Amino acid sequence: MPDHPHIKLIAQNRKARFDYFIDTEYEAGISLKGTEVKSLRLGKANLKDAYARIRNGEVFVHQLHISECPFTHYGNHQANRPRKLLLHKYEIKRLLGKTQEKGFTLIPLNLYFKKGKVKITIALAKGKQKYDKREAIRKRDEKREMARERKGS
Repeated sequence: MPDHPHIKLIAQNRKARFDYFIDTEYEAGISLKGTEVKSLRLGKANLKDAYARIRNGEVFVHQLHISECPFTHYGNHQANRPRKLLLHKYEIKRLLGKTQEKGFTLIPLNLYFKKGKVKITIALAKGKQKYDKREAIRKRDEKREMARERKGS
């Protein structure tokens, strides 16, 4: 996600880059209710276990937790309901073709406001194996050690 003056980050899936190899990223709009937008303005969202699926030519995000709005007394939304993502037809067709390949899945990376509209970044990703994760940890530790040595000298 680029640093832009009109972008305000709401939630981030930090574990995604550790658990998956990211292939391609797409920015999508998201269909929300008014109470959900109010909760997002308060920063009450969690992408931790969220994933996206393509159903009947439409993309939906599941397990995206948006807490109920504390100031609404009636007509509040369900916290974990599936939400429709707004993408172009050609993007959906491309995603459909890729997700039917072995091992590819759709995961949300970021949820943010861009010029007043809620946007979500979804990624076409492939799951990492346990040894890949160990390799990532080893590289991160080496990088940290090198920085520590540079700082110390």
